[in-house]
Amino acid sequence: MKKDALREYYLQKREQLSPKQLDDISQNITHNLFSNYQLDHKMVSLFLPIERKKEINTYLIWEKARSFDAKIAVPKINSKKDIKHIVFDTHDQLEISDYGIPEPKRGRVVAAEHFEYVFIPLLAFDNNGNRIGYGGGYYDRFLAKCAPRCKFIGLSQFPPTEESIDDIIPSDVKLHACITPERIYRFE
Repeated sequence: MKKDALREYYLQKREQLSPKQLDDISQNITHNLFSNYQLDHKMVSLFLPIERKKEINTYLIWEKARSFDAKIAVPKINSKKDIKHIVFDTHDQLEISDYGIPEPKRGRVVAAEHFEYVFIPLLAFDNNGNRIGYGGGYYDRFLAKCAPRCKFIGLSQFPPTEESIDDIIPSDVKLHACITPERIYRFE
């Protein structure tokens, strides 16, 4: 199936989620993540949710990861249409960008090669580890700069698409795993 059709389908599917369903999904993903990954003292990239797009509440992950002394950095889109990552310590660092994304307005920048885990937003993924985001390629450009030891883990409200994604291009970076409310899919 083509990316555009899948993107539209999953945006509509996400729009139908009630606040309670989204909260349950976020809680279950957080539980599955910490039941399977040790973030103690790790350098982690974590996106913050675009609430109007009903993204997973990753503040739950941020709060729990900090209790394990994980270092969390969140993405900020720069003028070159790339993302840089800034250490996220407190909510007063944040402002809402023009895209509706909570981003840090200040803080220490972390280079891509320092991350051990990158938790990635997505709309859909398939059983081969291919993912579909919003179509800007920001994460693909960032992930290409990460060290080989870094694990790329998607967070998805839904299971994988039944069909493979047809229009994958060479710059699309595959996931190592994807966490859903029900289980973890591994692609390594």
